[in-house]
Amino acid sequence: MTANITESNPLQTWQNFLDEGLFQLQQCQACDQYVFYPRVLCPHCGSQNLTWKQASGLGTVYSMTMVARRANQGGPYNVALIDLDEGVRLMSRVEGIRSSDNVIGMRVKHKIISQTDQAVLVFTVL
Repeated sequence: MTANITESNPLQTWQNFLDEGLFQLQQCQACDQYVFYPRVLCPHCGSQNLTWKQASGLGTVYSMTMVARRANQGGPYNVALIDLDEGVRLMSRVEGIRSSDNVIGMRVKHKIISQTDQAVLVFTVL
């Protein structure tokens, strides 16, 4: 599924795709580069010709940190930087790991979950 970017709020479009269970990335039709964070202009060449493409959902954990929280607040959680196979890096979390697990360099796959009335993109170790 691809759709030309004509909307004025690409972040909302990205969230709408997630809410529909789709992980889409923008790709510039002028320079062929993938783009993340959703935007109206390609940061590589300045083109407005961005289209939405289904992402592979595969990547590698570049970095990760654990955020400490009290148990009554949900306990600790991780924040990870994921290098997607498409060549962009995004921030998310890796589900199903312990706070002591070192997942840097591990391959991960995306998963869309529902959290507080909207879909959220997370990853799991392959």
